[in-house]
Amino acid sequence: MLKYFLSIIILIIVISPINLYAQFLGTPVEFLSAITEDEESKKLSYPSNVLYEPIKKEIYIIDGRGRILIYNSEFFPLYTLEKGDGVESPQGIAIDKEGNLYVTQSPSKENPNGRVSVFDACMNLKREIILEGFEGSEKFTPNKIAVDETGNLYLSGNPFPGIVRLSNDGSFIDIISPQENGKKIQINGITIDLEGNIYLISEEESHIYVYDKKGRFLFRFGEKGGCTGKLSRPQAVAIDNKNDRIYVVDYMRHSVTTYDRFGKYIFEFGGLGWGEGWFQYPKDIAVDNEGRIIVADTFNDRIQILKVSELFIQQRNLAKVEGNETP
Repeated sequence: MLKYFLSIIILIIVISPINLYAQFLGTPVEFLSAITEDEESKKLSYPSNVLYEPIKKEIYIIDGRGRILIYNSEFFPLYTLEKGDGVESPQGIAIDKEGNLYVTQSPSKENPNGRVSVFDACMNLKREIILEGFEGSEKFTPNKIAVDETGNLYLSGNPFPGIVRLSNDGSFIDIISPQENGKKIQINGITIDLEGNIYLISEEESHIYVYDKKGRFLFRFGEKGGCTGKLSRPQAVAIDNKNDRIYVVDYMRHSVTTYDRFGKYIFEFGGLGWGEGWFQYPKDIAVDNEGRIIVADTFNDRIQILKVSELFIQQRNLAKVEGNETP
């Protein structure tokens, strides 16, 4: 009987989303709020994308009903873009410094081509970019998108390894494609930081590949696995410029893994659950100007807003000084 209970304890330790060291220090994050309804008080349905716009301080969400919902910094619903506005099958969203919204859309009955729909700062449809000019463009279905400070667009899509870089008018520039053992890697997420560095997420390899603004490879981080500090199916990256952290949301581990700006693991939080601070198959992540973490908690039908606990950071820094920090 004793052997049985010891086995159970070991199993709990192995699968725990937060390691024993983190538990000793306390919970890494504090729950602040959740977005669960739209402006008509209807429940969110499978939110899959979340974007924070730092100038207007607005939050943009794609939900399972094919809509884009916009909220203010206090998480109050402002506006919804849907089919009548030109949003039919949104897959990814990005905003440039002028406030223009870029929406990748998959083919539909009305529009048989994958495309990028561009809305102005007042959310009026301005134009649509049909993808062409590169090998495989006729079959390319865009999903994730990012935009840099010059207005260039970065697109991942199916069936296509790497990402496509386009000028703002849709003209082809080049392809950025990480490789592992000579094989080009499928990319399922793109983030660009304030310095213009490009972060490409591979769910298949459980790696994040980092390039500079000219498309030159810098480094990669992330290690495949199902335990603490590892990645199983990473979906998205968010950059916390205020605190110099990188957050990676993991769909299968129901967690968020935290790294420093050089890709060194720091801590993680979350795990499978339904309560505050727990996730069920999260798919996207963003960080606002205050360092608050915004997670698309997809199968819990909500957006969670959290912050890293100051007490946790203080205790962690003390442990580092005393030499008790685990690798």
